[in-house]
Formats: sequence, structure tokens, C-alpha cells
Amino acid sequence: MKILIIRFSSLGDIVLTSPVPRLIKKRFPTSEVHFLTKKNYSETYINNINISKVYLLDENFFQLYKKLKKNNYDIIIDLHNNIRSFFLRKLLGVKSLVYNKNRLKRWLIVNLKLKVRIPHIVDSYIKTLSSMNIKNDNKGLDYFLAKNDFKCLNLLPKLHRKSFISLVIGAKHKTKILPTKKLIELCDKINEPIVLIGGKSEIKSSIEIENYFKNSNKKSKELKLQLLLNKKTKIFNLVGKLSINQSASIIKTSKKVYTHDTGMMHIAAALNKEIVSIWGSTHPRLGFYPYNSKFTVIQNDKIKCRPCSKIGHATCPIYNFRCMNELKLDI
Repeated sequence: MKILIIRFSSLGDIVLTSPVPRLIKKRFPTSEVHFLTKKNYSETYINNINISKVYLLDENFFQLYKKLKKNNYDIIIDLHNNIRSFFLRKLLGVKSLVYNKNRLKRWLIVNLKLKVRIPHIVDSYIKTLSSMNIKNDNKGLDYFLAKNDFKCLNLLPKLHRKSFISLVIGAKHKTKILPTKKLIELCDKINEPIVLIGGKSEIKSSIEIENYFKNSNKKSKELKLQLLLNKKTKIFNLVGKLSINQSASIIKTSKKVYTHDTGMMHIAAALNKEIVSIWGSTHPRLGFYPYNSKFTVIQNDKIKCRPCSKIGHATCPIYNFRCMNELKLDI
């Protein structure tokens, strides 16, 4: 049996599909499972033992279709359910199982602020397989790393090699991200060696955080005061310097993970790390909280405007960004 799983983006959503190929292989051990995604996120499946081949959406669509057509799939599992995946399914002409996005329920939560119950997206993905007589094995998410992914640990300074906290400072959408001054406040409250992780768009913010905690230009009196106040925050900045899997290896090695509602949060859950998740314009109620893992939520429940989106915005729709600016970082 040949099976194609489709999920184009984004990072977190792709990580959340990881139980699906595992469950398929348990039910049909001799099956050949392929995965179709965007090149930017293909790294998440490159080491997955349950996937035989990864295809990339980014190549010429017609050429991609011809490659996929030659595989003569028995079934397609569409976990994206959008226009492109619809057309691809129709072109391939294969029996398909399609993920239910719960669009109406999420619309009610975001637009009317109703406390509608939505299953976690992972459970919705797995429910897509119900006609194949496949059920959840409750083993959570998968994330596979290779030895080479851990080579970046050699970059860590001596202090951080003993123990450190991972802090994921970015996210795809700005309204999911703490302002830099709040990230500095968070680092100060963590009060331990910290490794900053993020993409290239967060480099400027990471440098501000790094510079704030640098001691090299401080006077000796200030250093003595820091020691007196038991200040232990030491920043090591790897923002914009790592691949997805290298960042995952940092998370895997860390003592604990602080993160916004982003893909790295789900990677941390897959790696069975203790998580402190920080929420702004989105809300755990929408079904994207860390799956099957130990986690704490920090969010502003005192305002009525959130959630204002299920995925986040480029800017606050009402321009005050109270969900993050007024967030109490009680850790």
C-alpha cells in the first residue's frame, strides 16, 4: 500500500502531523508512506523513520504532479485541506481522507469570543484516519534528530554546558511575540543561563537582549551589586544561526523551554520537554496548545479582545497590543 500525506505549512502544523505516519505504519507495517510539504519545512521529516520519501511543493506544480502520479497511490491523507491540496487530490484521482479544520467553531471563538470546545488539532488529524480503523496510541508527537544536528552544542560556552534554559523569542506573526522589553523582563526573571533561539527576523531583538545583560562594559560596583542581588541571567545568542533541527537539538538539551505559540513549542512537546508557553493574540482554546506534554500557560485573560486571530496578525488590530504589553510574567 502506498500512501501520500499532504501538509504544506507551517512548521508547528507539520510537527503536529507526526503521529499520523507512525499510526499508519503500526496499522499497515508494509505500507510505503510519502509526505508532501514546502521546502522550508521539509527538515522536520528528513529523519522520520515512518516516512519513505519527502516531496516538495515548491517545485513546478505540473512536474510535481507527474512525479506523484507515477507512484500510483492507494490513498491520500490531506491534512492541509486548502485549494492547492484539493486540486492535487482531484488531479491524482485517488481515494482521499480530508482533515476537518473546524472552521466554524474557530470563527465563533475568534469573532464572537464563545467558549466553544474544539479538539486538539492532533486529535483532529488522527480522526481523519478513523475509516482506516486507526486510533490514537496516546504516544504524543515524534521528532527525529540525527547526530550531526547536535554538533552545534559545541558552540555553547562553558557555563551553558552545565545547564541552561531555551528561550524561543520569535514566531511567524508579530502579535504572538513579546515586545523586546518584556523579553528582557522575562530573561531577568528566569535568572539562569539562557540560550536564545529564533529566526533571522528576530536578530535585532536578540542583540538588544544580549547587550542588556552583557557585563563586559559595566563598572565593578555594578557587578558586585548583581552578585549581591543573586542575578544569574547569562545570555548566549544563537538567533538566526541555526537550522530547524539544530534549534531542536538545543531544545532537546535544555533544562526547560520558554516559548511563544510557535512551531518550536510543538517541537519542544515532541521532545518531551517541560514548556512555559506564552500567548498573545491567539489562545490555547483554539486547539494548538502543547500536545501530550507538561506545560504552563502565561496569557492575559483580563482583556476581552483576545483571541483576535487563530494564527496571529502582523500588528495589533486595535493598536494597543495589551495582550502582550500588559502581560504579567509570573514564573
